[in-house]
Amino acid sequence: MEREKLKGVIEAILFAAGREVNINELMSALELSSEEIIELLQELKLDYEKEDRGLDIVRINESYQICTKKEYYEYIYPIFDKRAKPNLSNAALETLAIIAYNPRITRAEIESIRGVNSDGTLYKLLDYNLIEDAGKLDAPGRPVTYKVTSEFLRMFGLESLKELPELPRYKLDENRQIVIDEILEEAPMPEREENENNVNEIDSFIKENENEQ
Repeated sequence: MEREKLKGVIEAILFAAGREVNINELMSALELSSEEIIELLQELKLDYEKEDRGLDIVRINESYQICTKKEYYEYIYPIFDKRAKPNLSNAALETLAIIAYNPRITRAEIESIRGVNSDGTLYKLLDYNLIEDAGKLDAPGRPVTYKVTSEFLRMFGLESLKELPELPRYKLDENRQIVIDEILEEAPMPEREENENNVNEIDSFIKENENEQ
């Protein structure tokens, strides 16, 4: 089959599917290797860019999907969805970030990090299909765990969670908690032994002050 026709077949499959299509599905349909499929997809993506088309091909983990380009969102949204625009509060964004960086995290763990009840925020993120049930934890009570969805990756323009920005360097307080107000932007990540030494030094400092009082 000619190369242009192969790209046409892939385009037709992605368009008709209306969802993410796994690379294995494309390999099976075209009887080509993963390398050949990826090369054809990249060429098709470049074709869209060169011709200034309204469509784009996005990769999400090991799957691909045809999507409209984000710069045309304001024109498309009013026609196809009359609901109010989804609006993520700071609490929702904070919870979403915690889940993205900690796949398979429980509600209790999220609330421990945030320090507030997160039931309402989790329901909202589930409703927006930005997070999903990641199975139950093998622990007492078998709590449900959460992870972000492919919709999250698509919304934030990520191929996978590996593209998330690195977290800032940090130091720990006497309770081995991250000191948010004193994040060390440039310092190297401390080794475990260094962390323990820092904690011991802080403990000694606190005890000395208590004795003086």
